[in-house]
Amino acid sequence: MKIGIPKEIKNGENRVALPAAGVLELVTQGHEVFVETKAGLGASIRDEEYEAVGAVIVKTAQEAWAQELVLKVKEPLAAEYSYLREDLILFTYLHLAANKPLAEELLKRKTKTLAYESVQLSSGELPLLAPMSEIAGRLATQIGAQFLEKVPEGKGILLGGVPGVKKGKVIIIGGGISGCNAAKIALGLGADVTILDVNIKKLQEIDNQFNGAIKTLVSNHFNIQEAVKDADLVIGAVLIPGRKAPVLVTEEMVASMPEHSVIIDIAIDQGGIFETIDAVTTHEHPTYIKHGVIHYAVANMPGAVPQTATFALANATLRYILELANKGFRQAIEQDSALMAGVNTINGSMTNQAVATDLDLDYTSVQTVL
Repeated sequence: MKIGIPKEIKNGENRVALPAAGVLELVTQGHEVFVETKAGLGASIRDEEYEAVGAVIVKTAQEAWAQELVLKVKEPLAAEYSYLREDLILFTYLHLAANKPLAEELLKRKTKTLAYESVQLSSGELPLLAPMSEIAGRLATQIGAQFLEKVPEGKGILLGGVPGVKKGKVIIIGGGISGCNAAKIALGLGADVTILDVNIKKLQEIDNQFNGAIKTLVSNHFNIQEAVKDADLVIGAVLIPGRKAPVLVTEEMVASMPEHSVIIDIAIDQGGIFETIDAVTTHEHPTYIKHGVIHYAVANMPGAVPQTATFALANATLRYILELANKGFRQAIEQDSALMAGVNTINGSMTNQAVATDLDLDYTSVQTVL
C-alpha cells in the first residue's frame, strides 16, 4: 500500500503521525511511505532519518495526501479539504462531534475515515486515545502550575506550598486516564487534590490507587459548585466516547472562583465542560481571562511536547496501521472490531452513532454500508 504522512498545519502542532521506527516497520512489510519534507522536524525527526529507513521524501502536502492511506495526528483543516476524496483512507484524530463543518465535508467527499479516538476494545478501552490522555493530564497540572505563577498573570502561588503555608487546591472533574494523570502530577507537586466523577466504583479505585491521599467526590451540580469556589486550579477531564462533552461548570460557578485562579479544559477538543470557554485557544496564545479567571483551552495540548507525544502515539497506532496496510480497509475492519468501531465515515455515510446524534446527522452502521 502507498501511505502518505503530511506535515501538520494546525497552530502549534509539532507532532508527526509516525517516527522513523514506525516507517521502517511499514517499509519492511513491503509498503511505500511518502513523507512530506520537514513533517517530523517539530518532533526532532529529520528528513534524513526517514530516508535512511526507506521513506520517500516529497516536497509538497499534495504529494503526501495523494496516497491511498494518509496518516495524520490532527483533523484536516479547511486548507486541507481539497485533498479529501472518495478513494482516500484517512486515519487520524477527528473529534467530529465538535466539528460539524468537517463532518459534512468528509461526507460530501465520500472519504473513508477512521478516528483514533473512536477505536474501542470490547472492554470499552480507547487504546489510541489513552497515550494522549496520559500526556494531556500530566501537562494540565504542569501548565496550571505555570500559570498560577505571578508572571505572566497568576495568583502567585506554589501548588505544593511550603511548610507553614497552605497548599494550592486542585479540583479535577473526571476520574479517567487524563484526570488520574493530572492528579498524579498534582499530588507529586504536593498540592491538595480532589477528583470528582459520576462513577462510584471509579472513585473507589482512585482512593485505593492513591492510598487515600486524594479526596474524592461524586460529581454533581452541588459538589462541583462548592469545590470550585476556593480552587486555585480546576481541570476538566471528562470524556464521553464520541460524544460532545457536557457543560458541567456554569458561568456562575466560574464567576465564584478566586481571582487569577486557573481553568484548564482537556475536553475542549470535544466541546469542553466549562460554559465560559467560548473559544478554542492555541499554543501561541493559550489563555484569556473571564470573570478574573485564567482560561486555558488549547485543543492539541500534547503538541507542546511533540517528541514524547509522537513516540507515545505511534506505540499505540502502529499495530492498527499495519492491519490496514497489510489487509486493506475492508478486510482489516471486518476482522478487527476495535478498528471497525473507529470508522466514522464511508462513502458519504456517517457510521459513528454518537457523532451522528450530536450533529443531528443520519446514521448508518458500518455493516450496512459495506
